[in-house]
Amino acid sequence: MRRITASFLPPIALDAASGVPMHRQLSEWFRRAIVDGRLRPGQRVPSSRSLASELKVSRIPVLSAYEQLYAEGYLETFVGAGTCIARSIPVERSAGTAPQSTPLRIAAHAAPRRISRRSASMREPAQTWLDSQGAFRIGLPAIDHFPLGVWSRLVNRHARKQATDMMVYGDPMGYLPLREAIAEYLNTVRAVRCDASQIVMTTGSQQGLQICAHVLLDPGAPVWVEEPGYPGARQALMMVGAKPVPVPVDHEGLNVMAGIRRSRGAHAAYVTPSHQFPLGTTMSATRRMQLLNWATRSGAWIIEDDYDSEYRFGGQPITSLQGLDTDGRVIYVGTFSKVVFPALRLGYVVVPRDLVPAFYDARNATDTFCATLYQVVMADFIREGHFARHIRRMRTLYMERRAALLEAIGKYLGDQLEVIGAEAGMQLVALLPPGIDDVAVSRKAADLGISVRPLSPCYANPPARGGLILGYGGAGVREIQDGVRKLRSCIRKDA
Repeated sequence: MRRITASFLPPIALDAASGVPMHRQLSEWFRRAIVDGRLRPGQRVPSSRSLASELKVSRIPVLSAYEQLYAEGYLETFVGAGTCIARSIPVERSAGTAPQSTPLRIAAHAAPRRISRRSASMREPAQTWLDSQGAFRIGLPAIDHFPLGVWSRLVNRHARKQATDMMVYGDPMGYLPLREAIAEYLNTVRAVRCDASQIVMTTGSQQGLQICAHVLLDPGAPVWVEEPGYPGARQALMMVGAKPVPVPVDHEGLNVMAGIRRSRGAHAAYVTPSHQFPLGTTMSATRRMQLLNWATRSGAWIIEDDYDSEYRFGGQPITSLQGLDTDGRVIYVGTFSKVVFPALRLGYVVVPRDLVPAFYDARNATDTFCATLYQVVMADFIREGHFARHIRRMRTLYMERRAALLEAIGKYLGDQLEVIGAEAGMQLVALLPPGIDDVAVSRKAADLGISVRPLSPCYANPPARGGLILGYGGAGVREIQDGVRKLRSCIRKDA
């Protein structure tokens, strides 16, 4: 490192041993000196020959640096004056009353760095329980049992001879053969009434919720949300300035009468009727009829999130709410993250026919379209029967893992945890003894390498009793047993 002071320039530091080329070191030094106010607009700089001589370097890197600074507008040349710092660069004085000779600085009085109030309201404390992919991570399917060989063969089939129409911009609504396959599947398995023209492909259920919020809601619009409920839904609503209205959930699902008392004129309701998140209850037929009647009378929308309805252990999957809708009030949101793998980033929204143009525009404005290759592969995965076979295998596997979790809880934590919501899905809720901080338990569990999500953040208001959401989809029987033993130590230390 050598420091040489050119005639009227501040000291220039060049490092010959650095891996950064000399011309880049020089151009970066000039930029910094201008931004910091050490070089002022109109100030003359040495000629390239003179500066190279003073720095004892070749003239070539100096010329290259000057050319780059000319191109970026930091330098300019005047006849008879040589090369100068561009006079158009805006500057401010370090102090408003400073004399003319005081060095000038760019942006000496920086304005506050503002973000929107909506963004600030969505800020959450550190969720250390999400740092681990270990036992009890919710939303994580059995990746180790996914038919990777079949999937890889389908990917290779299309990747090796990728058609040009897969390499250009795609339809914002999604790849048509995939939408047709999804429509056929939903009609058969979920009793959803739709065709391919009503399906919008997304990068997952979260983007589906965000698009629904943008299309359906204005800032300030009240929206019913389940209490407790999915925090991601509240965030999607708050991003558009809507006002979530917590409505209590009981053993029959969302309490519609309570919702009417709290906000009769709500513009929409967000529900998870087939498998309520996080409690796991199923909305009763009475509540479904009440909700649909309220939406029809009040002109409201219903956003049905059917995130893991495929996995019900006490019988056939529950019929969708959308299938009961006769007035086109339900927007149905689904995802492949829970039944294939999360990194696939494919979900879908089924919209009423009259909303298709609005959803098309919103989807186009969001990120244009989903990656075509995975859509093509997913279409084959469904059409060739692999999807249905995989779901059947996973239903059996998750029943075994659920049983293992219940057995381990009964053996190690039967006097500490009260289990609810164990009849479907890939997770269950275990209530803690009164007075136990579920967030503290989750953080201690994270230190032991297990991912236990606390129940309390799913409430808008602090609950009377905390709990833990335990995912069993992505954990083997031995991992589940070991995780429960570790969890026991976390609860006892917290008690």
